[in-house]
Amino acid sequence: MMQAPNVHDAEPIPEAAREEIDRLLQSGDLFRYTAPENAPVSLLEAEFAAFMGVKYALAVSSCSAALFLSLKALGLPRDAKVLIPAFTFAAVPSSVVHAECRPVLCEVGDNYRVNLADFEAKLDEVEAVIISHMRGHTSDMDAIMTMCNARSIPVVEDAAHSLGTRWNGQKIGTMGRIGCFSFQSYKLVNAGEGGIMITDDPEIVAKAIIMSGAYEHNWNKHPVLMDVFPAIQNTLPLYNLRMSNLSAAVIRPQLAHVERRVSDGRRNHDHVAAKLNQSPWITVPDKLPAEERAPDSIQFNLDGMSEDARRDFARIAAEAGVKVQIFGLSADNARAFWNWHFVPDLPRDLPATRAMLMRACDVRLPARLTPAECDFIADVLVSAAEQAVTPERAYGT
Repeated sequence: MMQAPNVHDAEPIPEAAREEIDRLLQSGDLFRYTAPENAPVSLLEAEFAAFMGVKYALAVSSCSAALFLSLKALGLPRDAKVLIPAFTFAAVPSSVVHAECRPVLCEVGDNYRVNLADFEAKLDEVEAVIISHMRGHTSDMDAIMTMCNARSIPVVEDAAHSLGTRWNGQKIGTMGRIGCFSFQSYKLVNAGEGGIMITDDPEIVAKAIIMSGAYEHNWNKHPVLMDVFPAIQNTLPLYNLRMSNLSAAVIRPQLAHVERRVSDGRRNHDHVAAKLNQSPWITVPDKLPAEERAPDSIQFNLDGMSEDARRDFARIAAEAGVKVQIFGLSADNARAFWNWHFVPDLPRDLPATRAMLMRACDVRLPARLTPAECDFIADVLVSAAEQAVTPERAYGT
């Protein structure tokens, strides 16, 4: 009998990274600003900017750090309101709070995307927007950018889960004023931790470079407008959110694998989705027509089940070797907005988002899985749903 696949390990780090890692370990030169030129972090920034088709990239310690620096670089005043989706990871409202701003939450629908009516209704009270492409699900970026541009409201894209996704052919992360990506171990490119922000705006990236920790003229090693730095050095605080050379050495050779991983991840997702959608108890929401997604997990909704049955579903699947997270039923889940007690003026409720989170499921589905492993996962989930509702159906008769 086939064993449940390991969905937690990432792909091996490419062999091409080993020589550079060994060189760094021999030299002990892990700080990005020690080398006069061509430090691994600097090379990563140039390569990632070229890969995304933008002018500037700044590698930092995490995507959360990138989001925080983005808000600070925008120059938002203290207590400025920032609109975010109510379905996102706790790091997003945390970045807003760290930036001394106030999160405003908008509703999210059953398809995990921003409710555009609620978004527009709250837009006139905010000074910036963070759009989280949560779990790689892209909201209607045409509508969002039209509404925000009409009001001159800057958009920061939280693309932590969306490297490789496109909207009408344009890479996600390049539509807003700033795009932020994650290199955490469960993302498409894995450095354990790490993040990067991209932009075409030289003043924004210059401010972010200073605040990330480019002290004492270390900004000279960034190919940005040199006349910007002298005026802002010592006027901005240093948060020391730099990436190390070792992390960059791990990331750089993985960029060549992104397109293949995107293709493999989409194949696995769509294969499992087709099998899940055959169950009367499971629905995988369709992607939007303009979206070409790059999934490394799968989300689906449980239909027609009581809360007890949903809990039974997760338990039965786990016993068979497939871990399911039901966002709203997992204790202290960092993606459930009602657990964000650090948020000022946390809404008493957002009923549409709450209803979705109480039945929305999340299962890891790495691109490296084989078709047989994907079948195993899908079969366990379909069977678990059937077993979970059988007692209820029997009782009902």
